[in-house]
Amino acid sequence: MWRPASPRPQGIPHHVHMSLPRFFLDLLPTASEGVLVPLDAEAARHLKALRLKSGDALEVVLGDQPWTADLAELDRGRALARLVSPLAEDREPHFALQACLPLPAQLSLFDEWLPPLVELGVTLIQPVVYARSEFDPAKTAARMDRWTRIIQSACEQSHRSRRPDLRPPMTFEALLAWEAPQKWVAYELATGEANPDLRHEPLAFTSGPEGGISDEEFAALAAAGWQAVSLGRSILRAVTTPVALLGAVQFEWGRPVRP
Repeated sequence: MWRPASPRPQGIPHHVHMSLPRFFLDLLPTASEGVLVPLDAEAARHLKALRLKSGDALEVVLGDQPWTADLAELDRGRALARLVSPLAEDREPHFALQACLPLPAQLSLFDEWLPPLVELGVTLIQPVVYARSEFDPAKTAARMDRWTRIIQSACEQSHRSRRPDLRPPMTFEALLAWEAPQKWVAYELATGEANPDLRHEPLAFTSGPEGGISDEEFAALAAAGWQAVSLGRSILRAVTTPVALLGAVQFEWGRPVRP
């Protein structure tokens, strides 16, 4: 017999706030109250680790629609969730945040970038082949599935409402034609210019791989409308720069809008 989801897993006192586990699934042809949706083996293992039982509450995101649900079945790597009701929430940034990330020499650095950038609200991830990138098409293609899984896991942990779009790598020359109302490039050398004002509209940002952006690349970006931003007087590691930049953006966007 169907019954509504409990507001929190069993055994949790009502005065304790707890985020429910969240899972991203493909959009269903028909999503309505009471429909059963299968969860994959990894989700089943996670639910077992959380010691959830039949009837306990969880959340699923179908496409870009979050739902409350309850656990209908959990057994031997198989899990079913029962949809309860759509969630009227949106945890996404008000404006697109497009991360044009350099492909590093060590592809494992990309693994480190993804979770904090997803938590900070990035909406699009575009790998870029800079002059100092060491681009191996076969190795990078083999890594794309791993990056997709890392992005989904970070979305579930941070309760995002949508998964960012991960695109195939593109050349630096293609980056020069990138279209966005605001385009920022983190650059470690002093340009004599103040950081641009952050506006409430979509923002694209980029930074260099290990060894940084070459002088020629920076000149080409500047000519294409990318504005230099400084993140302090010290030189940041390639893995630190995009996260620091996006954190600063979210901090500024969190300020009240002045009339």
